This record gives sequence, structure tokens and C-alpha cells, in this order.
Amino acid sequence: MNKKDLIDFENDIAKTFNAGKIRSPIHLYSNNEDFLIKFFRRVKKNDWIFCSWRSHYQCLLKGVPPKTLKKEIIDGKSISLCFPKYKIYSSAIVGGILPISLGLALSLKRKKSKNKVFCFIGDMTSETGIAHETIKYSINKKLPIHFIIEDNTKSVCTDTRKTWSLKKLTYENYNSKYVTYYKYKLKYPHAGAGKRVQF
Repeated sequence: MNKKDLIDFENDIAKTFNAGKIRSPIHLYSNNEDFLIKFFRRVKKNDWIFCSWRSHYQCLLKGVPPKTLKKEIIDGKSISLCFPKYKIYSSAIVGGILPISLGLALSLKRKKSKNKVFCFIGDMTSETGIAHETIKYSINKKLPIHFIIEDNTKSVCTDTRKTWSLKKLTYENYNSKYVTYYKYKLKYPHAGAGKRVQF
């Protein structure tokens, strides 16, 4: 899966949504293809991926066939895409994937597995209590998990930094063995593709 493939897929989903053929919320990616393609070189076939409601690119990069993914999106599952065969799960609940990913990482450690968990969360989620507790516990217990904080400054329709009176996010530029932070400029609104009612 290359950069053009990713962009073409999201453009197709945007067009399909704006044509009224998708009747549920969608959350599109843009302008972060280079980062994700490079990052996924670290992800092995049997590693686990957990995402929020914006997960099309992760699904494609984990090996989910584009036709299979598009069908699930058209069926209304864009915000909760789960493909056990490819070890990728997402949730529309803010922070919902954090305790699940931590529990799996704890299980992998106890089983002495060589596999790892990668958990993608947004900038607002990274400032919640559940994120701080999950990340702290994972670091202190040396769990096989890595958190990727995706900062697109959207946070639904609220600015994360203004909400928390922060000049800088807690994990901004805090790249380590357990956390990777990156920022990108999303061309789409938080939800939808810009031409229909937004959720």
C-alpha cells in the first residue's frame, strides 16, 4: 500500500459519502500518509493495532483489502472497524481502546509473547485521565505497547490546547520507547467530507 493508494481510497470514500451512499459518520485522513507508511514498517504481521474512529489508513496498512474495508464503511461501520483476522480494532468511544490495548499488552507480557500492541489516539484523548493512567501503567510495568498520538487540532470542534489552557500538549514532542507524537493538517472536517450534514 503506497501513498497514492491511501489518498485514492480516502478520496473515493469522501466522494461516496457526499453522494449519499454512506449513511453513517465517517472520519477521513489526509496529509499524514508519509508518517504512517514509515511508522508501519515497525509493525509486524502478528502485532496488534488499536485505533479510534479514524482508522481507514491503519486498516489498509495492516493488510485489510480495500474492497473489504469499503464494504464495511458503506455498511455504516467506519467508526468501529474491527478485523480480527488482521489484528486491528477501533472504537468510536473516546479512550475506549486504551484499557483494552493495555490489557492485551499485559497478557502478551505474561505469555512472554514477542508480539506488540500499537495504540493510536487523538490529541484530545491524549489529555484525558484514562490516557495518562494507561500510558503511565504501561511504562511502569514495561509492557509491550506503543502509543501514537495523532494531533490534527480538530478534537471534534474544540481546540484541545484552549480547552485545557495548554500552550503545549502533555506528550507533544515526547517521543520515546512508549510514545510517538506527530502533528498533521487535516483537510477534511472532523467528520464527513465537507458537503453534507456533519455529525
